[in-house]
Amino acid sequence: MIITFLHRVALISTVVTLCLSSTINSNAQVSDSSLTLTERVDSLDELLPGWEDFVGSSFEKQYPGWKRDALGNLILHKGSGSPRRVVACAFDLPPFAVTQIAGDGFLRLREAGGGRTHPLWVQFHEGQRIRIYTRGGIVPGVVTVKSTHLQRGRVPNAPPTTLDDLWVDVGATSREDVERLGIKMLDPVARDFRSWVYADYVAGSSAASRVGCAAVLNASSGTVASGETIFVIATLRNFGQDGLAAALHSLGQVDEITLVDEPIDNQKETGVRKVDKPAYLPQSTQLSSLSILSPKVKFPRTLVESVAKGDVQELFSAAAKAAGVTLGQPLTAPNSSAPPKARIDSFSETATVLTSLADTYSVSGHEAPVREKILSALPDWARQKATTDNEGNLIVEVGPDRDPVMFIAHQDEVGFEITNIANDGTVSLRTRGGMFQSLWEGQTALLHFDQPGKEPLRGVFVPRDTATTKQPESTTAWFGVDGAALKRLGVVTGLSVTSFKRATRLGPTRFTARALDDRAGSTALILAARNINPALLKHKLILAWSVREETGLEGAITLAKKYASSVKRVYSIDTFVSSDSPAESQRFAFAPLGEGAVIRGLDNSAVATPSEIDRIVSLARLNRIPLQVGATNGGTDGSEFVPYGAVHVSLSWPGRYSHSPVEVLDLRDLAALAKLLTVLAM
Repeated sequence: MIITFLHRVALISTVVTLCLSSTINSNAQVSDSSLTLTERVDSLDELLPGWEDFVGSSFEKQYPGWKRDALGNLILHKGSGSPRRVVACAFDLPPFAVTQIAGDGFLRLREAGGGRTHPLWVQFHEGQRIRIYTRGGIVPGVVTVKSTHLQRGRVPNAPPTTLDDLWVDVGATSREDVERLGIKMLDPVARDFRSWVYADYVAGSSAASRVGCAAVLNASSGTVASGETIFVIATLRNFGQDGLAAALHSLGQVDEITLVDEPIDNQKETGVRKVDKPAYLPQSTQLSSLSILSPKVKFPRTLVESVAKGDVQELFSAAAKAAGVTLGQPLTAPNSSAPPKARIDSFSETATVLTSLADTYSVSGHEAPVREKILSALPDWARQKATTDNEGNLIVEVGPDRDPVMFIAHQDEVGFEITNIANDGTVSLRTRGGMFQSLWEGQTALLHFDQPGKEPLRGVFVPRDTATTKQPESTTAWFGVDGAALKRLGVVTGLSVTSFKRATRLGPTRFTARALDDRAGSTALILAARNINPALLKHKLILAWSVREETGLEGAITLAKKYASSVKRVYSIDTFVSSDSPAESQRFAFAPLGEGAVIRGLDNSAVATPSEIDRIVSLARLNRIPLQVGATNGGTDGSEFVPYGAVHVSLSWPGRYSHSPVEVLDLRDLAALAKLLTVLAM
C-alpha cells in the first residue's frame, strides 16, 4: 500500500521542530535525531496528481476531524463564527507518467501537469534512480544514460537532455515482465530523492511546498482564538490548482484566504504577498484577492531546492498567525512503515556482498573504506594472508611457488576532489575518472574526510540557474556554510566529494548502484575466494585489488613492476561496458544482460589471443558456465602486465550506463563470473 502523503508532511513537521530546537551554528551539521527523522521521511511517499485516492485513510484516523472530498482534498474545520478564514497549501510533485511500455521492457515518459520547473528539470533525472507508483506499491527503476566509455566521440556543446532522450529501466526484459511488476500505462514516476538536511537547510524536490504543508498541518493542531479557520491540504497543484479551486468553491463565502505556497522568482525574504484575482479563486468566496505566504529558497525548482531553518521557523509562525491559532504541544508524526525485508533467493549472497561494497564511498586515491570492506568479506584463509602495499593495493598470495596466476580487480570509483574553497563556502572540484558531470549537477553532495570514522558533510552540487548546453563548464558543491567554517571543520583541498548512493535490486535478477565498476568485479573475486580450497592449489594464486585504476591504472603499474616478471597469466576483473540499452547503438559492444559472463577480448588497451579465448570458452562449457565474447571501449589493469610478457585476458560481466549513478547488471552474470574465476583459479 502507498503510505499517506500527510504522514510524510507530519514527519516533516517533526523534523523541522527538532531541527529548530537544536543549537545549530556554522561549525556543525544538523543533530543526529533530525537526520534520522529525515531519513524516515524519505521512506514515505509523495502525493501525485490524479493518485489522491491512493492516499490511505489512516491519516483521518491519526488526526480526527479531517475529511476528504471527491478530489482527495483534505479539509478540517475548527472554531465557528466570524471571521471565516482559510489557511491552505497545495502539494504534489511535478512528476512524469508512463506513456509507453516497449516490447523489450523499457518505458517512456512524459510530464504530468504544468507546474513550473527548472530549465534542466528533465536532465536532473537522467542517469538517476526513480520510483514508479503502481496500484500495488512502489517499483524502483533507473533513467537510462549513455555509457561514458561508449561516447568517446560525443558532440561538444550538446543541448540539455529532453524527454526524447530518456528511457526507464526497471529490470524487465519484456512487456510481460513489466506487467508482472504491476506497472501500467499512466503510472506516475518521480525521482527517488532522499529528503536532505544539510547544515541549516532542509532540501529536496518542492521543498518550499512540502515545508508549507507542514506549516499548515502544524497550525491545524492549535486552538482557534476566535471565528472559524478552515485548513485545506489541496490536490492537483500542478494542474492549475484545480484541487484548491474545488475546495474553495465548496466552502462558499469566506473573509480571508492564506495560501502557503512556493515563492515567486527572486523572492528575497520569507513573507506574504497579495495576489489579485488568481484564476483558481472562485467567485463563490466573494473575494478578489488572497495572500500567499512563502519561504525564501535557494536553488528554486530543482531537486535540491533548499529552505533555511530560520525561514522555516518564520513560516511556521506566520502560518499559525494567519490561522488565528494558539499552538500547544508540537505536532507528532506517526511511525513510518518498517523497512522492506531483504530478498532471499539464490542470489542473496551475491547481492549482499555487492551491496556492502557498492554502498561504500571510495574515490580514486581514497580507497581505504572499501579496502576494509573487501578484507572483512574475504574468507579467513585469505584475510590472514592479505597484505597492503605502500600504494594501497590489497594482495593475497597462496599456493606453492610455481606458475603464478594473478586475478586483479580495482577498489576505486569515479568522483571528485576539492581544488579550491571560496569565501562563501562554494568548493571547486576536479574529476577523478571519466564521467558526465551533468549527472551530478543539482544532486546531493557528500564531502568525505580521510580520517576513519569521521562522518561526511552533507551538501549539494550547485545547479546552474539556466543552461543552453548539457554539460556544465565546471562542477561546484556547497555545504551550507562559508569557507571559514569549512576550514574549521577540517576541510582542505584534496578531499573527495561524491553523492549519496543506495544499491537496490531491479526486477527478478537485475541490480543497480553507483560504482558497480568495479565493486562487482571485487564481489566476483571475493565469491571466488570463498569457493577456493587453498590446500588443493597446485600453483601460486595471487588475488589483487588495485588502487587508482580510474585515474590511469596507477596501482596496477606498481603491481606489474613487482609481479609481471614471474606472473605468466593475468586476469583483469572489470566491467564489459555493454550497449544493451535503447540509449546506445548496438553496432558495437553488444553483450546482453542475463546471458552470462563476458570475455572482454578486445578493448582500447589490450587484445586476448585466440588460444586463450578458446581455452576459457572450453572450460566454461565443461563447467556449464554461460559465457559471451565481445569487444568494448576502455582499458583495464591487466594491460600493464603485457609489456613484461604476461598473457592477459579481461573477464567481465555486461553492464549498462557505465560511470553513472545507475549502473545496472544482472546477478546471474555476476554469479557466472564468480564461478568462472573459481574454475580458472583452481
